Amino acid sequence: MSRRIRVFFGVVLTLLATAVPAAASTVQVDLELALAVDVSSSIDQEEAQLQREGYVAALRHPDVIHAIESRYLGRIAVTYYEWAGDGNLRVVADWTVIHDAESAAAFADRIAAAPLWTAPRTSIAAAIDFGVDGFTANGHRGNRQVIDISGDGPSNGMQEVTAARDRAVYKGVTINGLAVVNGRADANGNLPLPDLDLYYRDCVVGGFGSFAVVANSFQEFGVAIRRKLISEIAGIMPLDEPRVVPATLSRICDYGLFSWKEIFIH
Repeated sequence: MSRRIRVFFGVVLTLLATAVPAAASTVQVDLELALAVDVSSSIDQEEAQLQREGYVAALRHPDVIHAIESRYLGRIAVTYYEWAGDGNLRVVADWTVIHDAESAAAFADRIAAAPLWTAPRTSIAAAIDFGVDGFTANGHRGNRQVIDISGDGPSNGMQEVTAARDRAVYKGVTINGLAVVNGRADANGNLPLPDLDLYYRDCVVGGFGSFAVVANSFQEFGVAIRRKLISEIAGIMPLDEPRVVPATLSRICDYGLFSWKEIFIH
């Protein structure tokens, strides 16, 4: 065998050897779940704390643990990130496998320990794109990929929320929504969007089995997110939730985009 052929086969064997560990390192899970949480300036410090505590309590709840352990593989991969306007996104707890109460508590502890922060604007579109990108090369492979978006207002970033949703759905990602509905004005005196639950239904959620649920205040947030997590893990719509609505396409969704266009055009 000539030296050139020996070198060629040596390179091939080296590539094969390095490829095997990379493939073996991918963890199979029942679900890849991205928790996307609104921290825009319409959410004050007290509400941000209630929101955090709602997720932390839900992740530690025995019913959520039971839902995870009852699936085929008995484990899910989860990440938790917070978002506001375009470019204002932060991973609080990166991709982690949860398979029992101990791993769930450890993940919840990382969320609870992170400092609270806020930023202007509300770009649901950017939050969706960020979540979709996070599924790529995250070291896990799930039977389903779900982005769980919670927020208290419509998208007003520089991207169309419906376009971001459609891109995600095209890639097989399901987007579920949790709309926090209340009549409180924000720090600038702006009143919340009426029928935010309908906005989430028609403009944000999408994909196979997608749904939106409602919390009528941040005080109700913990219960709402727990019910939502159980439904997402089980892969079913929470039919016992009286205000659950399936995704449709029938609403003007990107009116917030026009204000940005006016700023940059004029």
